[in-house]
Amino acid sequence: MLRLTWVQPEDLLGHELCQATQDGREPGRIAARWRAAGGPEAPSRAGASPDRASRYLRQLAEDLLDELADLPSGLADDEPTDLNQIRALCRDWPLGGPGAEPPVSRRGGLGEEIRPTSAPTPLRLEAAWLGRAAGCLLGKPVEKLPLHAIRKLAQSTGNWPLNTWFTARGVPQELTTAHPWNRRSAPTSLAENINGMPEDDDLNYPLLNLLLLQRHGPHFTTTDVAKLWLDELPAGRTFTAERIAYRNLLSGLEPPLTARHRNPFREWIGALIRADVHGWTNPGAPATAAEQAYRDATLTHTANGVYAAMFTAATIAQAATGTHDIHTCLRTGLTVIPPHSRLATAIHHGIQLAETHPDFTTVVDELHATHATTYHWVHAIPNTALIAAALTHADGDFTGSICRAVSGGWDTDSNGATAGSIAALLAGSPDALPDRWITPLKNQLATSVADFNGTGFDDLARLTYSLTHLEAAHP
Repeated sequence: MLRLTWVQPEDLLGHELCQATQDGREPGRIAARWRAAGGPEAPSRAGASPDRASRYLRQLAEDLLDELADLPSGLADDEPTDLNQIRALCRDWPLGGPGAEPPVSRRGGLGEEIRPTSAPTPLRLEAAWLGRAAGCLLGKPVEKLPLHAIRKLAQSTGNWPLNTWFTARGVPQELTTAHPWNRRSAPTSLAENINGMPEDDDLNYPLLNLLLLQRHGPHFTTTDVAKLWLDELPAGRTFTAERIAYRNLLSGLEPPLTARHRNPFREWIGALIRADVHGWTNPGAPATAAEQAYRDATLTHTANGVYAAMFTAATIAQAATGTHDIHTCLRTGLTVIPPHSRLATAIHHGIQLAETHPDFTTVVDELHATHATTYHWVHAIPNTALIAAALTHADGDFTGSICRAVSGGWDTDSNGATAGSIAALLAGSPDALPDRWITPLKNQLATSVADFNGTGFDDLARLTYSLTHLEAAHP
């Protein structure tokens, strides 16, 4: 029996009940109706429940999804999705446009003079592509595994604290039986199996955004993003919010309704993993990067899901100059998201924990104690907080950043990818990245996007660099 993940109404309803509780709605009566009808809870880790629901239960789920959408949110004032409202809440919103640096420094210094900056070199961008790939690949075999399983698997091979690729060699059979590697990823992502960078959505979306800028320039619209996806992105390569938005497009809905209609994943991590190109191509212009990420994100996400993309794009735009440390970059990212949002609170908490505790295990345990019972493992809020904590605790060091991000659990490949992209930008060139992370990639990326399959990271860097100059040439 085919159970297509992330779209079954009876599974979406459980996730939407969780989302409603998180964003300040009151779903109690609707939840009671669902339970009284025998409706299941949301699948905890998979994208679909194992059994098909009855026709009645499926129709009820669709009706209740629409009723939930009409409930008012008590957090709407602090967590808007409209860009003008977001800007109005951000009193330190960065000034300037492409080529301009935001008035933010490590020691405060808000309101400093804006100075011009140059585009990153192709080598810096190649490092960023490689860093994103390596961090993603490190996290792939343990994606979906609980935190204690990740620790036990790494410890069993002497790789704890995490410092290199996961391996199945030397792992006791009873441990892999209890905690099997991710079945789709293990054949291509364990140390003994790596042979170039396998396909992953964390790399597909940056490729799509290269196409987006090539075809439409930096002033693309959200509708341009939608049309590009329909032309170039196989539906089966989408997940969570992206799959729902894709389905909504095929049903005739247009952005931004594609992000809201029966989409309980609209604050999950999907928009964040699409943000890198917007930062890479806007060095020193975090506001411009954040606004591009916003137009991309609102196809699929709302509120904190959008903020996560904006935060990431702005952080990367600051890192792309090569003139700031990780702490300044993260502070810059915080200037483009509403300060009283749940995401901003979580990021501040993650950074504070990282600055306070010398042992990163303690940081992770505190983050899980705070978020694990509230948010799904793919939700943007805990994952963004973990990324910020990992980068802070590692002081931007590449190996330290990706290993901390992956060792913290949740969406391991996505967190490793984003941490790797940022830390590698700060490192500055491929030669600054340890060979053990770069050599197995063989300068080769697999993908189903357009004609990019087999492309080298050096070629991707040159293309990204050319688009950076196109960005600067636009008024």
